[in-house]
Amino acid sequence: MAIMGAAKKLLVTGGCGFIGSNFIIYMLEKYPGISITNLDLLTYAGNKDNLKGVEDDPRYLFIQGDICDRGTVKKAMEGADAVVHFAAESHVDRSIHDSSDFIRTNIFGTHILLEEAKRRGNLRIHHVSTDEVFGSLGKDGLFDEKTPYDPRSPYSASKAASDHLVRSYFHTFGLPITISNCSNNYGPFQHPEKLIPLFITNLMEGKKVPVYGKGMNIRDWLYVVDHCEAIDLIMQKGKPGETYCVGGECEKTNIQITKDILSRFGKDESSIEFVSDRKGHDLRYAIDPGKIRRELGWRPKHTFRQGMDLTVSWYKENEKWWKKLKDRKFDEFERNKTGGK
Repeated sequence: MAIMGAAKKLLVTGGCGFIGSNFIIYMLEKYPGISITNLDLLTYAGNKDNLKGVEDDPRYLFIQGDICDRGTVKKAMEGADAVVHFAAESHVDRSIHDSSDFIRTNIFGTHILLEEAKRRGNLRIHHVSTDEVFGSLGKDGLFDEKTPYDPRSPYSASKAASDHLVRSYFHTFGLPITISNCSNNYGPFQHPEKLIPLFITNLMEGKKVPVYGKGMNIRDWLYVVDHCEAIDLIMQKGKPGETYCVGGECEKTNIQITKDILSRFGKDESSIEFVSDRKGHDLRYAIDPGKIRRELGWRPKHTFRQGMDLTVSWYKENEKWWKKLKDRKFDEFERNKTGGK
């Protein structure tokens, strides 16, 4: 099922988003013989500037379009050997405010993609999902591939639905799919509404950092390039029909993350603004990546300290990139809410 031989063509959906753009850059750097078509609608989270460094590469083609449009998907998939499906609405607070776009893109859009792959003789698809579909953990335990689904927000429910839909096309039609459920990513090109880049950029602007509740919610953190490598391995070696949980084995409370970032800027806790907790805020996510480690030989290469060093440096060096996003006119809801999952 390897796809990375000479002159192979890959369709990436949502490639102008945070993880998608990092993945495209990673793949073009690693595989000289690959060509990539990037299909992205360019909603608020999609940013063509993420891929300025490759836009003149003859191996790269950008198509602005909606995965919910059958004609656009048909055109984008022409000649593709495989698909990596990132395109999704992904911000929890936005889904609580208005879930309609999440249902449309994450469920209906995935269905359009699956139907076109089936029509083309069962084209290989990798579906990128999230650990949020599993719900919330207590103080103990880890999510793995056998964890029952228990989504708690409209966002995670829409992603859970898309996971089930993708898996059904393997069982019903033999479509060669794989799914990965990943923990929280961080790194270059992440939208400044998310927790880590929001806090970094707020401090660079002389602002306080907003922390939900008491900051005791726990997440498992993974540097985005390590995630890209995991997807690459799954596409090469993953077994069709299988799910792989991808985690950093790096659990941190939100307040630990906050203090780490504050210390990097020489700030103390007076720079924290505690805000009302999010509705249905899951307490803890943590992934057991044992399966992908045993079967595919993957493990993260970056420690949290290394990943954060790279991330903070990137935002310091790319102020023009993130200021353009933060200077856009967001409504009160978007401006005042903290980021992250």
